[in-house]
Amino acid sequence: MIYRNATLSIFLLLIFSTAIQSQKKLEKPIKEIINEALDFSLNQSLRMAKSLEQEKDLLPKTVDRFGNLQTCKSDWWVSGFFPGQLWYLYEHSKNEEVKNYAVEFSKRVEREKFTTDNHDVGFIIHCSFGNGFRITKDSTYLEIIKTASNSLITRFNKKIGAIRSWDTGQWNKQWQYAVIIDNMMNLEMLLWAAKKFNKPEFYDVAINHANTSMRDHYRSDFSSFHVVSYDTITGAPELKHTAQGYKHESAWARGQSWGFYGFVMMYRFTKDEKYLNQAKSIAGFLINHPRMPEDKIPYWDYDAPNIPDTYRDASAASIMCSALIELSKYVDAELSKKYLAIAETQIRSLYSNFRNAPGNNGNFILKHSVGHMPNNTEVDVPLTYADYYFVEALMRFKKIYD
Repeated sequence: MIYRNATLSIFLLLIFSTAIQSQKKLEKPIKEIINEALDFSLNQSLRMAKSLEQEKDLLPKTVDRFGNLQTCKSDWWVSGFFPGQLWYLYEHSKNEEVKNYAVEFSKRVEREKFTTDNHDVGFIIHCSFGNGFRITKDSTYLEIIKTASNSLITRFNKKIGAIRSWDTGQWNKQWQYAVIIDNMMNLEMLLWAAKKFNKPEFYDVAINHANTSMRDHYRSDFSSFHVVSYDTITGAPELKHTAQGYKHESAWARGQSWGFYGFVMMYRFTKDEKYLNQAKSIAGFLINHPRMPEDKIPYWDYDAPNIPDTYRDASAASIMCSALIELSKYVDAELSKKYLAIAETQIRSLYSNFRNAPGNNGNFILKHSVGHMPNNTEVDVPLTYADYYFVEALMRFKKIYD
């Protein structure tokens, strides 16, 4: 009986293994998936741009509960993502219609170059005009980026060593000087502008902010708090919170991806090994997390109490995927292969299982993202930044094969 059971087990294992290999052979090559996904993204984005053509000051944000497009004006933090997405898609397609829309929608956010009352000017201007200049070399965009960088550094406090994210009372009256992990993303504009305009003060602000975030936002396991509030007199941390996650001590998924992306980017500009080590450590936390699903699309919080019966976050996956692809360039061959394999898994899943139907859901590319679960806002909906980083990840992966 034991012999027969062992023989049966081996037989079933062989069948299962053969089925897996057959399934892999049936999968499309990732290069083909990437081109399909980019073409789909192009068509969706053209539909979205046309739907907003007559709305001269509006940009896409999300959808309502009926699947209707919800928009924002330039002063909302997500306004720069759609213009940047269009620039990437022009780079992919060389389609002049897409370029014209990229120019038009970038103009809609130009006024934010003067923003000094929040930190999001980096997101808004670098994703739009930063990509626009990178692709077209249009010199008129340079003044916009330089002005925005000067605006952003007005929010830097030398004693604390960080750029202020939200002003007192803007989100929580408890916080004297709130710095959120998302703010790491705004440093890209400063580092780029520092080199382009020979502005060491931009560089110094970015370095100080990154070092402060690395010291104060991160726990010993390389997960991150969302918010660190500082005492404005002593410059020391007073509170460490997580506003958009499950609880203060939890690992809010998109926040982990923001920080991960930010430290990969810091290494790109500085070549400082401490940022590379930080990025690799964060990657290890994410990749090896026991509650990371098999398809590598995380739940909205890694510590959400009702996993697996809760929402996934395509935006967290898209940001993580884009960062993994870049990080793969800076590590040894074995680790690079591992990172790219995970990014490929994410792209395949996002394109196969998280893609909107053509012309559906406000013409966004992806569905199933989570904005602010504790507030019950933008839960399980498309989000413009999920689309932006998905397209960026596709473009980064495409360049590996070009």
